[in-house]
Amino acid sequence: MIDQKSENREHSLVKSSYIVGGSTFISRISGFCRDILFANIFGASAYTDAFFVAFKIPNFFRRLFAEGAFIQSFVPVLNDYKSNNPIELKKFIRYVQGNLALILFIITFLGIIFSENIINLFAPGFETGSKRFLLASDMLKITFPYLFFIALTAMSAGIFNTYNKFLLPAITPVLLNISLIFSALYLTNSFSDPIMALAYGVLIAGILQYLIQIPFLYKMDLLVMPKVGFKFTGVNKVIKLMLPAILGTAVVQINLIVDSVVASLLASGSISWLYYSDRLVELPLGIFGIAIATVILPALSAKHSKKDTTSYKDTLGNALNIAVVFSLPAMFGLIVLSNHIIVSLFQYGSFTINDTLMSSMSLIAYSIGLPAFILMKVLLTGFFSRQDTKTPVKYGMIAVLFNIIMNLSVLSYYMINPFDGAHAFLALATSLSAWLQVILLYNNLRNSGYINKSIFWAKPNYQSLLSCIIMAIILSYTLIDILEWAKNVYYMRGSLLLLYIIFGAAIYALIMYLLGYKIKKNYI
Repeated sequence: MIDQKSENREHSLVKSSYIVGGSTFISRISGFCRDILFANIFGASAYTDAFFVAFKIPNFFRRLFAEGAFIQSFVPVLNDYKSNNPIELKKFIRYVQGNLALILFIITFLGIIFSENIINLFAPGFETGSKRFLLASDMLKITFPYLFFIALTAMSAGIFNTYNKFLLPAITPVLLNISLIFSALYLTNSFSDPIMALAYGVLIAGILQYLIQIPFLYKMDLLVMPKVGFKFTGVNKVIKLMLPAILGTAVVQINLIVDSVVASLLASGSISWLYYSDRLVELPLGIFGIAIATVILPALSAKHSKKDTTSYKDTLGNALNIAVVFSLPAMFGLIVLSNHIIVSLFQYGSFTINDTLMSSMSLIAYSIGLPAFILMKVLLTGFFSRQDTKTPVKYGMIAVLFNIIMNLSVLSYYMINPFDGAHAFLALATSLSAWLQVILLYNNLRNSGYINKSIFWAKPNYQSLLSCIIMAIILSYTLIDILEWAKNVYYMRGSLLLLYIIFGAAIYALIMYLLGYKIKKNYI
């Protein structure tokens, strides 16, 4: 009977991961449509560099404070109230929401007032007073309020996920892509600098994403009037957990910002090349890494509250196995198909062949770190579900320091001997930094007894690696020459790319099956 219940829980876990992953896939596909449109209309230029910086800054704070440290700290405490103190649950939500809104308002206000200083900080390569600098500063004043609305949206997502309602939070980001696509198509003619339309698209999206949460919170009877008060016990607990978690959860984001800062000092277009390649890596990261981590955080938090240690270890171990088996083929696929992916998705209109080559280089570099990005998401839940936010900070600081040293080394060499593709080394530094953090996190959980199954020496990993190598060899020998590929119209490129992806996935699945990998045994 106990085994049956455990199996049902794991089946529910996998099913929930499919829901989040599937919804995220839809969101990422709409995001690709958005980026294809951006590349076609705006290309990779000084103006797109300005927008991507203005967009990345509020996004950085969103992932740092909202979807990162805040959610990782909020959900475990929310689970405690749900399980052990339901009478105080609404009061807890009321105070957390009120305090969060106040802090967000202050940060947003300061972001607007000091927009030029912030651009100087995040993009020192933008010469003060230049067109690119002024454009980025003006757009930041418009995009920064997005942080206010999207962070409140993230809090709502934490509530939904705690109650095993994963669909709405996972599908909500589609509204951002729809808003930006609409702005690019219909608002650009309203501005002397057409790219300003995208900044307003970001703001509109933030408002819409928050408003859509309200009816569903009301239906769950969890829509409360925000109240400011920092003396409430639950609030103090969230703050105590959140402060050290800020760095621990956002190492990848900090590294990406460091990449952007250094890239602003490199060749024009470097920020855009990094953006487009990062967006491609975000697809499998969102489908597998974020989906798995989103689902298992409330599950692990609940198991920890109930002191169900055996089930806790099994859930974490199964999640790590899933992460490895899906991330390795995604990494190999992105590397082998890098040029063909960029050509198929972006090489239209203002996006040149040089932009393709440069973006492909950074895509390969980011892809090397893809398994680490995904594993990191899962490993961090092993700490945050136990309300341990301090340990990841130590490892996060080491990883960030490593990335900064690598970035500055690349920049120093570039300043003396400028060379094409310097931005790709920034992406590679981010990937290596992620692997360093994964090793540190894993060793800690392994030595503490929270991981029973090895993720580095397990048989399924060898099966996956061998299957990936065979898949990569077959794909490489069957690929159409990139110059011939580029001659096709857009729908033929897209169709061929889809066929190659399906072909590669089929090869991988077949080799895994022939090697004896049992999907049900390992996943459920």
